[in-house]
Amino acid sequence: MTYFFELLINGALTGLMYALAALGIVLIYKSAGVPNLAHGAMIMLSAYFIYIFASMVGLSLWLAIPLAAVLMFVFGLVAERVLLRRMVGQPIIMIVMLTLGLDILLRGLAPGFLGAAPKSLNLGIGLAPIIVEGVFINRAYLYGAAVAVAMIVLSLLFFQTRLGTKLRAVSDDHVSSWSVGISVERAIGISWGLAGVSAVAAGALWGSAQGVDWTLSTLLFPAIAVVILGGLDSIWGVLVGGLLVGILGSVVPGYLDPLVGGGTRDVVTSLIILGTILVRPNGMFGREDIERV
Repeated sequence: MTYFFELLINGALTGLMYALAALGIVLIYKSAGVPNLAHGAMIMLSAYFIYIFASMVGLSLWLAIPLAAVLMFVFGLVAERVLLRRMVGQPIIMIVMLTLGLDILLRGLAPGFLGAAPKSLNLGIGLAPIIVEGVFINRAYLYGAAVAVAMIVLSLLFFQTRLGTKLRAVSDDHVSSWSVGISVERAIGISWGLAGVSAVAAGALWGSAQGVDWTLSTLLFPAIAVVILGGLDSIWGVLVGGLLVGILGSVVPGYLDPLVGGGTRDVVTSLIILGTILVRPNGMFGREDIERV
């Protein structure tokens, strides 16, 4: 029973870390209506920025992380201005393919300049697990889960502000937003910038937990599972979806891997994506839009 609770608790904490990685995807979709497949590479790039500032330049983490957040916010603004603005009026599938191309480009460039070997990022969390009633709890994931919940709460509060309301209006209808004086381009740029800031939080915590290298970009896969299960435009869905993806991705492989030789975590994640799309395409909390024809 101790083994089960260990899988359950650590799986839930890992799921909240996945939710933090998925938050940027929801921020962009909720604001701009565009699925961003480059977010995994943005998390990787954020971790590389923090590593450069902290380990190579010699800045403290209190300076390295905010500076990386500023750079990633600017990166989001530039991505909208240089890439996405050119795609206005194009089919949504072309915009999705553009973000996928950006992901592949960043995934190749960053390790190419800084080397493919994993780099250590020490946030001062410590490696020793927390032991509660014989259950070993991953300390890094516990801190990461706390940050994830805080970021999700801040995102919920943000969309209650005037700027957040404008971003939601842009996501609903670009033409109507233009007609009432909302700058659609600026709103989409801000949403990409905010996604870049959330990528910094995910990059710092995941980089500390598993090292900084190109594999951080593969967080896109579980992040997509989280947003599909929770709902592409639902921040609450990120929280619940993250918990479910993390728990299932920990408990099921914990019992099946010894029987089949490993590798079932990705299978579970894939089944979550396929099952959700087939049974409930809008996710648990996603909004269902009905169009009359």
